[in-house]
Amino acid sequence: MPEVSTQAFSYRDDPSIPSFDDDKALFVFDGICVLCSGGASWLMRHDRNGRVNFTPAQERLGQSLYTHYGVEMDESYLLIANGRAYTASRGYIELCRILSGWWRPLCVFAGIPERLRDGAYAVIARNRYRWFGKSGYCELLTDAQRKRLI
Repeated sequence: MPEVSTQAFSYRDDPSIPSFDDDKALFVFDGICVLCSGGASWLMRHDRNGRVNFTPAQERLGQSLYTHYGVEMDESYLLIANGRAYTASRGYIELCRILSGWWRPLCVFAGIPERLRDGAYAVIARNRYRWFGKSGYCELLTDAQRKRLI
């Protein structure tokens, strides 16, 4: 399930999805998962050019996008880029392309068969709470990072 959208910008026609600025990529993450929130925090610190917006899966925008694309929050995060939705390893490769700079060489992982990449991703996703734990909602984000959420 790496690319889950078949039609670009299909969410624009879905009245259940709140409008949002889709000029930038949108990273939808689990706001209570330590790994996910910590990862979003890390991405925010390293996205020096502000190329990505963020929203927790627990908010109305995140929930409606998960529903629209038929993705379970327990399965994956969502990356919306250029109107298309991505999950699992393909989403991270797309994210590296978007962030560019020193992130670009990480696209070399696209050479690993997607089935293997996504298999490893699925193991981590299924066990993330047990291995990394839960935190309070967006607790791992700084005040400045919370202001970046849409």
